[in-house]
Amino acid sequence: MRKEDCFYLGKIVRKHSFKGEVVIKLDTDEPELYKNMESVYVELGNNLVPFFIDKSSLHKGNQLRVQFEDVYSEEEVDSILKSDVYLPLTLLPKLEGDKFYYHEVIGFSVFDSNFGEVGTIMHINDKAAQPLFEIDREGKTIFIPMIDDFIKKVDRKNNQIQVETPTGLIELYL
Repeated sequence: MRKEDCFYLGKIVRKHSFKGEVVIKLDTDEPELYKNMESVYVELGNNLVPFFIDKSSLHKGNQLRVQFEDVYSEEEVDSILKSDVYLPLTLLPKLEGDKFYYHEVIGFSVFDSNFGEVGTIMHINDKAAQPLFEIDREGKTIFIPMIDDFIKKVDRKNNQIQVETPTGLIELYL
């Protein structure tokens, strides 16, 4: 399985017992969607390795307590501790309306109701306090905060996002 065909589900953050159980901190607002999985991909080095799940249960909010098959000791857990966990993109629940996954809108055109066509989304910068659309406009990068008030419409059929930004925001970058 290739990483680009997967989405980040979370990270194995700690051991839970002496019998090889681990706690995965899930990167989701809906942890209950992932409590009955059969397997996950664990990133080991540069590879995604499938790990099958014996049992799992929700644990403290967005954490999942997991017992993997063939991992029954603390020593075996040490080799996967702090590893990232992934699932295939095909398992992502479909979003509708103006909700979207970051990877889903890469390549979408952005139109501002005041400015007109802004450009094409090249990347989502989620390292800042507020996630940002990174938009290419003829070789220049424009950053638009991903604020619900700014996003007016997500048109999946035409690969477009309609935004309404404060006057002058886009011109700052030009």
